[in-house]
Amino acid sequence: MALKTLHHIDYGFGGRSLLEDVSLQIEEGERIGILGRNGSGKTTLLKLISGELPPDEGTVESPPGVRCARLPQGISDRINGTVFAVVSDGLGERGHLLADFHRLSDQMARQPGKGDIARRLDAVHQALDAAEGWNAEREVVTLLSQMDLPSDTEFTSLSVGLQRRVLMARALAAKPDILLLDEPTNHLDLENIQRLETVMHSWRGTLLFVSHDRVFLQAFAMRILELDRGRLISWNCDYATYLQRKDAELDAEAKQNYRRDKKLAEEEAWIRKGLKARRRRNEGRVRALKALRAERRARLDRVGSVRLMAQEAERSGKLVLETQGLGFAYQGQTVFKDFTTAVMRGDKIGVIGPNGCGKSTLLKVLLGELVPETGKLRHGTHLQPAYFDQIRSQLNLEQSLQDNIAESADQVIINGRPRHVIGYLKEFLFAPERVRSPVRVLSGGECNRLMLAKLFAKPANLLVLDEPTNDLDLETIELLEHLLVDFPGTVLLVSHDRAFLDNVVTSTLVFEGQGRIAEYIGGYEDWQRQRAVETIHRTEKKEERSDRPAQRVQRGARKLSYNEVRELAGLPEMIERFESEQARLFETLADPSTYRSDGQAVARAKTRLVEVEEALTRAYGRWELLDAIDRGADASPS
Repeated sequence: MALKTLHHIDYGFGGRSLLEDVSLQIEEGERIGILGRNGSGKTTLLKLISGELPPDEGTVESPPGVRCARLPQGISDRINGTVFAVVSDGLGERGHLLADFHRLSDQMARQPGKGDIARRLDAVHQALDAAEGWNAEREVVTLLSQMDLPSDTEFTSLSVGLQRRVLMARALAAKPDILLLDEPTNHLDLENIQRLETVMHSWRGTLLFVSHDRVFLQAFAMRILELDRGRLISWNCDYATYLQRKDAELDAEAKQNYRRDKKLAEEEAWIRKGLKARRRRNEGRVRALKALRAERRARLDRVGSVRLMAQEAERSGKLVLETQGLGFAYQGQTVFKDFTTAVMRGDKIGVIGPNGCGKSTLLKVLLGELVPETGKLRHGTHLQPAYFDQIRSQLNLEQSLQDNIAESADQVIINGRPRHVIGYLKEFLFAPERVRSPVRVLSGGECNRLMLAKLFAKPANLLVLDEPTNDLDLETIELLEHLLVDFPGTVLLVSHDRAFLDNVVTSTLVFEGQGRIAEYIGGYEDWQRQRAVETIHRTEKKEERSDRPAQRVQRGARKLSYNEVRELAGLPEMIERFESEQARLFETLADPSTYRSDGQAVARAKTRLVEVEEALTRAYGRWELLDAIDRGADASPS
């Protein structure tokens, strides 16, 4: 059943057409990822679907009673109250009554003698009874527990990441038929992204989301909608298949454009050489030439790609920086301690950890902007760093784009050659008429592009990037990836983008709590694998320590129990079954015909794949543990 249908929608903003003749049908149970460049109209499309915006032309239809809830990309400064009140707001009138009841109950506890509070509390209590609001209270409490949210904390006192989680809970509280998510992983750390993914795996409604997180896209999108120059293109497949089909389409388009350009050149030569009488007899050919010219102009009007090119300074020394026992504390709280490492020229190092753990502080200490409290920090020779600050403090919001890049000059020096600032900013997709606009009018994605332009306008052999992918579109993220991989200097990178980390970094520094920073080889997935192995080893050592007294009394090593022997014997067969099922699920999800079936079948296959992979990890861990104990017992003296 179609939950929403858009018929020939047109929508413009500020004299610019965002959507042109867009038609879309959203079926029950679908999971749709929406892609497009910054400013292409993705958020506008979500608002049109939710009914927050009326179209300029066309209609939006849905059956009676269909509910939509939208998680916005930004956080409104008009939202206040406790976390419980904000989440309850998603329930509508019942939620407002619940919030009033909790607020009045709190006031009553502080001012027990106030008769007017008691009367109002009694009235709200009766209204909740009549509206069956107590069931709603249980729903809110359950959501708060699932999302690990502090019920009585003021919303405005929370971090941006926690505020996003609260707004997500508010959207889910409404029990919508269609859930609309606008960049749901923005400002979330890895732990909270995984928590969000767990919630979304259990969500059974229809889902539309805008995201630049490629892992999230692959996990949830069964269909891709691509916004390109006002047009909406539907791809009935998952994200990985979309990339393959898109590449094939672009290759075909390039070949077709080559043939058309060749034809255009031939026709232009014909019309220049041909006699007027011959041209009059070939009016059809002249019209065809005009059509070829128009098609060529349309192709030239296509939105370009950002041109990213870092200027490498003089090569740094082989050693970039070295720390020994480095420690830093803030307001009496340890941020990190006993941190020892050596960064060599060409290293690409990712920094991972929860929000607020001190990742940005670590970068500033390593750059020398903050003084460590303990330990030693040594910089190598000829070091020229360039720093990308996630809060964009290096941008003056009141100055123009030009003044931020060139400091009131007309030119910047790029690789030793002067470039006009307007031409340079065009490479970052800023139109000439916007170069003298103040930075405060830019969107989040445009601010990040301007930060990249500022970063790459100066020579550097050490790039320090703090959350560079926030608000960037996928195409720009992938271009930035290629630049960093090819950059001959050194990179320090803070990011929660798992695919970005896997594609760029050669090692990771991980905040593991209690001030400890551990170093791992590889990116995010490599860290996950190494952490799983370490967990198994720690479990083994714990069991060895707990068994040690008994081992001394008996034979020096614990023997497997009868049930553990049977379990160990059956684990290889269990692992084989899980691996066979995993292979079948991979084949199912790789088959394009799967996506032409009902959406629930694809969702079930993806959910089952996650379950099988988790079961495989547990089975392998259990097998390694029992096998190690069994081999230890066999080797012990009798």
